[in-house]
Amino acid sequence: MGEFTCERIVNVALECGASLAGIANVEDLKKAPAFTVVPKMPKYNGVGTYMRVNEESFLTEVAWPKDINCVVILAYHHPVNDPNMDYWIEGNSNTTGNKELIEIGKRFKVVMAQAHIETYSFNYHIEKGGIFLKDSSVVAGLGCIGRNNLLVTAHYGSHVRLRAIGLSLDLPSMGPLAYDPCATCDIECWKKCSKEAFSKKIYSKEKLGRDELPGRIGNFDRTLCNIQMKENEVNMEPLETSTIDNETMNAVKYCRVCEYSCPIGK
Repeated sequence: MGEFTCERIVNVALECGASLAGIANVEDLKKAPAFTVVPKMPKYNGVGTYMRVNEESFLTEVAWPKDINCVVILAYHHPVNDPNMDYWIEGNSNTTGNKELIEIGKRFKVVMAQAHIETYSFNYHIEKGGIFLKDSSVVAGLGCIGRNNLLVTAHYGSHVRLRAIGLSLDLPSMGPLAYDPCATCDIECWKKCSKEAFSKKIYSKEKLGRDELPGRIGNFDRTLCNIQMKENEVNMEPLETSTIDNETMNAVKYCRVCEYSCPIGK
């Protein structure tokens, strides 16, 4: 089937339905900020971590699977005008947007299998074999980590969700890029956070061992952000649309102020 270059892999991912895709070499990922910084940070068992279910499990470092040399990052656009894609509907175990992202990954793996390329599906949870998706996306050339502590892409801003698939191919990283829209921004994401999660510098280069810090300058407090997320879980809201039998469904509508306040991608 010919040589599989980075460009060809990306084209396959796009044909399978990804909005964006990029390649990150495993050796580069091992040196990326989150992969070296997060194990030095205080233990955290907030929303989105496996520790919420199993408090015996805590991240120490990423466990890289054998014979996986690079990672393809799949990004799927979540438009601002379609928030339902991100809602956790009562009784469901996933969002509609992430379900579609999973299907994109499945289609991509089928193409790779046909070309006899080994693949590996990383778990969402770091504690169960996942990787840091935002930093991986930067190494893969999809964008930069913004002042909102989210991935910011040139095409879609922070309005994307991510998934990683390991490949046996030994391909070079496609990033990082010289892309930084935050350098000249009014930083609305910091101003509009109701929990003031960006109001105080809590991390430093001396503490974490490098210049790249949460919130860019060490001012993102994930514990304050988690308070908001837990409030969202307690205070579920009705969906804008009803079910077929006309019964209103409730959903967890997690706060996205730091995402929505970013002007990129709107």
